[in-house]
Amino acid sequence: VKLNKPAIQYNANKETLVTFTAWCNSHLRKAGTQIENIEEDFRDGLKLMLLLEVISGERLAKPERGKMRVHKISNVNKALDFIASKGVKLVSIGAEEIVDGNAKMTLGMIWTIILRFAIQDISVEETSAKEGLLLWCQRKTAPYKNVNIQNFHISWKDGLGFCALIHRHRPELIDYGKLRKDDPMTNLNTAFDVAEKYLDIPKMLDAEDIVGTARPDEKAIMTYVSSFYHAFSGAQKAETAANRICKVLAVNQENEQLMEDYEKLASDLLEWIRRTIPWLENRMPENTMQAMQQKLEDFRDYRRLHKPPKVQEKCQLEINFNTLQTKLRLSNRPAFMPSEGKMVSDINNAWGNLEGAEKGYEEWLLNEIRRLERLDHLAEKFRQKAAIHEAWTEGKEDMLQKRDYETASLSEIKALLKKHEAFESDLAAHQDRVEQIAAIAQELNELDYYDSPSVNARCQRICDQWDALGGLTQKRSEALQRTEKLLETIDQLYLEFAKRAAPFNNWMEGAMEDLQDTFIVHTIEEIQGLSTAHEQFKATLPEADKERLAILGIHNEIAKIVQTYHVNIAGTNPYTTINPQEINAKWDKVRQLVPQRDQALIEEHARQQNNERLRRQFANQANVIGPWIQTKMEEIGRISIEMHGTLEDQLTHLRQYEKSIVNYKPKIDQLEGDHQLIQEALIFDNKHTNYTMEHIRVGWEQLLTTIARTINEIENQILTRDAKGISQEQLNEFRASFNHFDRRTGIMDPEDFKTCLISMGYNLGENEFSRIMSIVDPNRMGLVTFQAFIDFMSRETADTDTADQVMASFKVLAGDKNYILADELRRELPPDQAEYCIARMAPYTGPDGVPGALDYMSFSTALYGESDL
Repeated sequence: VKLNKPAIQYNANKETLVTFTAWCNSHLRKAGTQIENIEEDFRDGLKLMLLLEVISGERLAKPERGKMRVHKISNVNKALDFIASKGVKLVSIGAEEIVDGNAKMTLGMIWTIILRFAIQDISVEETSAKEGLLLWCQRKTAPYKNVNIQNFHISWKDGLGFCALIHRHRPELIDYGKLRKDDPMTNLNTAFDVAEKYLDIPKMLDAEDIVGTARPDEKAIMTYVSSFYHAFSGAQKAETAANRICKVLAVNQENEQLMEDYEKLASDLLEWIRRTIPWLENRMPENTMQAMQQKLEDFRDYRRLHKPPKVQEKCQLEINFNTLQTKLRLSNRPAFMPSEGKMVSDINNAWGNLEGAEKGYEEWLLNEIRRLERLDHLAEKFRQKAAIHEAWTEGKEDMLQKRDYETASLSEIKALLKKHEAFESDLAAHQDRVEQIAAIAQELNELDYYDSPSVNARCQRICDQWDALGGLTQKRSEALQRTEKLLETIDQLYLEFAKRAAPFNNWMEGAMEDLQDTFIVHTIEEIQGLSTAHEQFKATLPEADKERLAILGIHNEIAKIVQTYHVNIAGTNPYTTINPQEINAKWDKVRQLVPQRDQALIEEHARQQNNERLRRQFANQANVIGPWIQTKMEEIGRISIEMHGTLEDQLTHLRQYEKSIVNYKPKIDQLEGDHQLIQEALIFDNKHTNYTMEHIRVGWEQLLTTIARTINEIENQILTRDAKGISQEQLNEFRASFNHFDRRTGIMDPEDFKTCLISMGYNLGENEFSRIMSIVDPNRMGLVTFQAFIDFMSRETADTDTADQVMASFKVLAGDKNYILADELRRELPPDQAEYCIARMAPYTGPDGVPGALDYMSFSTALYGESDL
């Protein structure tokens, strides 16, 4: 303020004296003193210097304490020099006039001080001092009826201007609706009394003086109004500072809750995986098909009921993690690092282990079921062959150990010899069956059949008996051959019967065995092969019947010879135990078994046709669903990369895709039902499709996860755009730059990212690029996602709260102190956020501290990750 002429050129009136005196006392009382007479009390310069120290906050030179005129002039000069040091040019105001009590000069000096320290610093929209103060008054009173502030004299006569200022900032102090423009005395006294009582603004004017004057003193009005400005502007700063702190603390509290939620969800999911993997890795086989079928049913329940909710939890966990990281970046906080072992990558690794164990477990179950099915078939086949062989060998050892040849006649000896030759032929024919029994037992052992000990014991008995039969047969053959020289007569007809009947009998036994043999097939081709072989067998029956008739003809010839020549033959055929009745009985049995075999083959053919229908039914759906899932995955990928429409349009499009995908779920469930029918029918392959149910499940889960992640990315981009003030055009430009250098569909390598930044005008050294990579790739994965790229570019183009801004806000609440008290926090902040600060602020250790002082500077730094909170 530069005054080129005396400050006051008129005789001071009562308004000016009262106003200036009250204004001086409003500041001097802070130092514990006041003035009574403005003309007299500043003459020694002491209170004048004290007034300047209070209103400036600075220390002046040490005053003179003497009572002499020279001491007083020295003090006043120190005060005037201080005023001049603040850029105020004093004209015609000297220390002598003040010391002499010159009223004009004293009031001029006080007005100069008021202009410099109370009005000059007022600034509203690039206007300052008087114009700024007038604009502030106009802004604050604009909404009020009957108030029109155009100057600092007659615009204030009715008192409504003062009342409007108070009501605008403290509406609870004045009932403005009850005020009347035609009652200025009441209006003025109400405003002055309320200001003094509640706003700590001393009464500087008398209502009678203002009402009784045609034009109130402008300087008095300006002085009084400036006190209102400073009172309300300080409260507004405190409110702004408190709001800023509340905003920062609310963001911090929300982020902490999100971190706690992530930790709990991650722990629960990892614990479930930890419990499930040992169950899936348990390969302890069961001994029966029923037990293994129960294991398979338990595995289906796991797939249908237990795993799908965990897939949703895993997807939600990744979404929560991405949302939290986005919010931390938007609020200028450091990235969230989960506890050790709970990173998203750790959960993905654990999930991968679960998937691997699950796949191996299913394969093992199916292999075990096939093995048990094969074992049951082999065990039944072993029992049938062993029973037939044991029935055949019954009594053979006793027969071979007989010494009947010692007392037999020549014909009997020859008969015994021929009979033995027939037995040897029969023994050789049974060699294949014994080898088959041993081979089946060996296969049962290799397949780990649960009842292998009893099978091995029975097989060993058969083999031992077979070896014994071989030895006994050799001994009897040698004995008969020694006796043969003495015996020459033999009945060739019996021998021919025995030789032809034995293999035919063996053929019939083999045929009966084959016709009663159980079979297992998996395809129509296999059952057709069995049917063809059976038809071929039936084609041989006429020839077999001819052989039977021929054998029976030999027997008839023997009877004819006996009848014709009256041969005395005692007993049965000495060369064989086979008789025509047995041959006919076995032949009838074979003819009876043939239609039974026909029926069994027909029923199995129908079952295989049903299995083929199930295969085609599953394949028809899988061949549609598989490509549909792949198409949807590609369409979602194109939407996330292309830039058609706004982010909201893309989000709407994606949610429509998500709805169509969810509506497709019944077809997946129907395919699951068909798959269950196939497994229940024990169908293990399907040549009509390359898709398995596992492929469809994995594709479906990936599709749900991909659409959810893509929607989350778009929502985060909208959140970034709105929070940072990024325009749609900027986002499109960022996306276009990213897509140009993106060679991996949504992910850039560090080198591509560096090339992209250079293309956008960044001058990058190694250190600067390493700093940027630590921002976009905090987990050091060696890649840059599109969301991380958007977040980085948003930070480069937008402004956010900083630790220095929060620290400055706390300093306002603390009244410019380097520390803050708990009571001050509770007075300025909401209760929960005040207690949050008090609990986390460290005690202040500075030299100017007081008991209970808190360090808000380190707390502000910790909020932004620059130190531990």
